[in-house]
Amino acid sequence: MRRWAWVALIAIALASAGCAPSSWAASALIHPSRRTLDRAPTGPVETFTVASEGVSLKGWRFPARGEARGTLIVLHGIADNRASGIGIAERFTARGFTVIAYDSRAHGESTGDACTYGYYEKKDLGRILDTVRATPIVLLGVSLGAAVALQAAAVDDRISSVVAVETFSDLRTVARERAPFVLTEGMIARAFAEAESRAAFTVDEVSPVAAAARIRVPVLLVHGADDRETKPDHSRRVYDALTGPKRLIIVPNAGHNGSLTTEVWTEIEQWLDLRVTEAKEDTEKDQHGDTE
Repeated sequence: MRRWAWVALIAIALASAGCAPSSWAASALIHPSRRTLDRAPTGPVETFTVASEGVSLKGWRFPARGEARGTLIVLHGIADNRASGIGIAERFTARGFTVIAYDSRAHGESTGDACTYGYYEKKDLGRILDTVRATPIVLLGVSLGAAVALQAAAVDDRISSVVAVETFSDLRTVARERAPFVLTEGMIARAFAEAESRAAFTVDEVSPVAAAARIRVPVLLVHGADDRETKPDHSRRVYDALTGPKRLIIVPNAGHNGSLTTEVWTEIEQWLDLRVTEAKEDTEKDQHGDTE
C-alpha cells in the first residue's frame, strides 16, 4: 500500500476516535519523524554544535583534501539527518571542498520541536555560515534542504551559489498537494492555522518561489520528471522566478529522491567548478579595485 494510503487510513481512524483531523494534520506538518543517525563518517571529520534561535544544531565538518578552494554546505531533506551527507562529503572533499553537513532543527541530533520549512531554518543556516573559514560558500540542498537553501540565498550575501534538488515552490501548495484525500479544504485551512500557532511561524512566508526573485547568485535546479511527491512544476516555478544566472535539469524517469543520477552528479560537479572559479575571480577583482 502506498504511503499516502496509510496516511488516509490513519486520519480516518483518528477522526473516528475523536481526534480532529485538522489537529492531526497540523502535528504531522510540523513534527516530522526524527530519524536517528545510523552511519558515521570513516574519514577525518570534526563534530560541532552551533547555537541558533532556541535550538542547538549538531553537525560535521569534513576537511578538504589539500588546500580548500571553498566550502560546500549540505542540507538534508525532511525526516532525514546529516548522515545523508557522508557520500556527498566523500565526493567533494576529494575535489578540494571543505564540506559541512548538519542536522536541521527537529531532526537528527539537533534540538527543537518543530520544523518550519525555512522560516527559522534559514536563520539557523546563517549561524552555520558564521563558522565557515574557506570561501566561496556553496549550498547543496535536497527537498526541504533545497527550499531552505533558496530562502537563505535571498537574504544572505555570503552564499555564492546554490544547487537545489527537488525543491518545493511554497509550503502551502506542496502541503495541499500531499494532504490525504479525507481532509477537506476547511480541515486543511484549520491545520495550517494550528501549525502556525504551535510553531510560531507564518506558512505563507515559507516560499522559495518568492525568495527566487531576490536571489542574484547562480542557481542550479534539479528535479525528477516523475516526482509525484513534489511535482517538477515546483522547480519550474522557481526557475521562472529567478532573475540571476540559472539552470534547470529535469531528469527523465526519476521520482522523488531519485534525480541524483551518476550523470547528474557529473553535471553538478562541472557546474560548481565553474561557479567557484567565477567567485574567486570576482573576489580578486574586488580586492584589486580596493588597492587602486
